[in-house]
Amino acid sequence: MLTYDVIIVGSRIAGSTLAYELSKAGHHVLLVDKATFPSDTLSTHNFLSHGVVMLREMGVLDALLQTGAPAYSRAFIQFDDAVIDGEFPQVQGNADCLCIQRHVLDSILLKHAADKPNVTVLEGFRVTGLLWEKSTVVGIEGLTREGDRAQYGAKLVVGADGRHSTIRRLAGSPQLISVPTDYASYVGYYEGYKQEGKIHTELYKIGNKIAIVFPTGGNQHVIGVMFPLDDEYWTVRFLNSPDTAIHDLVSVAFQGTPLARRLANASLTGSIKGLRGYNNDWFQGMGKGWALVGDALSFKDPAVGQGMPDAMVSAAILTDVLTASVGPWDNNWGLLAELYQSQVEAKMMSRFQMACQFTKNKTFTPQQQAVNKLIAAHPQATTAFLGVYNHAVEPEQFQELIVQLVEQLQAKT
Repeated sequence: MLTYDVIIVGSRIAGSTLAYELSKAGHHVLLVDKATFPSDTLSTHNFLSHGVVMLREMGVLDALLQTGAPAYSRAFIQFDDAVIDGEFPQVQGNADCLCIQRHVLDSILLKHAADKPNVTVLEGFRVTGLLWEKSTVVGIEGLTREGDRAQYGAKLVVGADGRHSTIRRLAGSPQLISVPTDYASYVGYYEGYKQEGKIHTELYKIGNKIAIVFPTGGNQHVIGVMFPLDDEYWTVRFLNSPDTAIHDLVSVAFQGTPLARRLANASLTGSIKGLRGYNNDWFQGMGKGWALVGDALSFKDPAVGQGMPDAMVSAAILTDVLTASVGPWDNNWGLLAELYQSQVEAKMMSRFQMACQFTKNKTFTPQQQAVNKLIAAHPQATTAFLGVYNHAVEPEQFQELIVQLVEQLQAKT
């Protein structure tokens, strides 16, 4: 049986990033995926400024830009009648964001990882079980694309296999937090969607409906809509004819917004993909011989745009933990797990909590509407608000700024 330092199950963003980072650290890696690439997956595809910095540091940004996907730094956000329009603040000298279609993005990241020494890639391999020695995972077993059964050994098996992670289930990782969404989400690609001025991302929350727009390659835009799961009318419409339902929902729920006008003149390319309900989940990230990264570790509402950068963040943190001087892994699983859990929570938990709030079907209170208008009216607050999303500003810093602005307004009255 072939044996590696690390086996990574799932070779999309989290898995390919982890394989690349571990190879740089000198580890021998087997990277497996049940899919063969190029391969598409349901996603919003977006990297905000901090994510683009990570892509640049990984050495794949130039290849991604060559696909024709446009970089953008402007955001247009409408919360009811409050319009927040501004530029993302810089993160390490970069304000640009990027939205790459997943069949393109994942293939480029996988090739970049596969080109590293010490990385072996096995596509079309479906994991059916873990190998154990007493209470420690020591490898995987599964089926090749030809249907042959095979086993591979490793010091560590990592699940980078998404929100329905097989590795997480087989390892028995405890669920620490679970907040179900109140929304159904549907996404499609559109051509002929024309924005005025600088290209930008768009986010709308009008009443109990939400919509997001990202510019992507091929002169297309990714457009997603969300409506409450208990809305029977739109549930039936989307189940029967999602391509016409998305146009009709936007024309009704977002009437008078730039989105409604622009989508009326755009055409769907491909098909609408939907996700009816999901949990915002956080799991234990590591145990004896196993670990989780990306959506396998923590899945959050896609409307906050944190999933893909967080996949890279968790991969980088796990690499740092594994290469720290704590002694042999098999003698230190408890310490490694504690280090990994504390570091991913410190880096990712605040935005996860944002997603847990965003995912609930709650209209803005009068106080929240007043704050939204305050953000829209003050350029400094607009920049700070956008900075929370691209990690240039921490939520606590933004809250302090809002308190200061409120106090200044009260002092004038």
